[in-house]
Amino acid sequence: MLGVVTIVVLGGCSAGPASESAAVPYRSVAHKTSPPPPVLVATLPADEAAPAAIASASAMAAHRWSAGTGRGAPMTASEPVRIEIPAIGVDSKLMKLGLNPDGTMQVPPSAFPAGWYTGAPTPGELGPAIIAGHVDWGKQHGVFHDLVNLVAGDEVAVTRADGSLAVFRVTDVVQFPKSAFPTADVYGNIDHAGLRLVTCGGSFDRAVGHYRDNVVAYVELVTSHEG
Repeated sequence: MLGVVTIVVLGGCSAGPASESAAVPYRSVAHKTSPPPPVLVATLPADEAAPAAIASASAMAAHRWSAGTGRGAPMTASEPVRIEIPAIGVDSKLMKLGLNPDGTMQVPPSAFPAGWYTGAPTPGELGPAIIAGHVDWGKQHGVFHDLVNLVAGDEVAVTRADGSLAVFRVTDVVQFPKSAFPTADVYGNIDHAGLRLVTCGGSFDRAVGHYRDNVVAYVELVTSHEG
């Protein structure tokens, strides 16, 4: 079980008209097969803090995978190096994102590339891998500018350092106010190899210099190819 955590939700996207990030209706995350273990979540201010650590795949409960779920069996650990999302034209290298000295999660320093959080499982491993990217930056569209347009069934492919390829499918795309970011739902333990793609969304609050919402795409592993 995870301890007390707070989370940084991607808040560093640059100024731009609200129309650059189309809103989607708030939806419940119906794809969950079981709830994550209890996690104590702190109230989130404008700049949230990231979890100090995410339980490693080896510490998680045994994976209850079966052919009937349509999910792929979890892979061994290997760092991701590239993400491709054909439906929205994403083909990006991946940088590492760790923690800042104050405990907040780092975010990419520019519109490209996307980054993966090293405190979570690697994509394809058992558990929720995290890849974050900006919706825009410096008046330029970011790598995840069109993340909100993904729909269930869209494919996400992650190339890993060992030459293997993890192929995922989108199960849901949800938009949340940053003040109500679902920490346990995004970072909590799961019983399959999953991936969360995170960016900013909603309208831009010029008073604080951040978008008001976050967009999260929930993605699960369906197949893998060894290098």
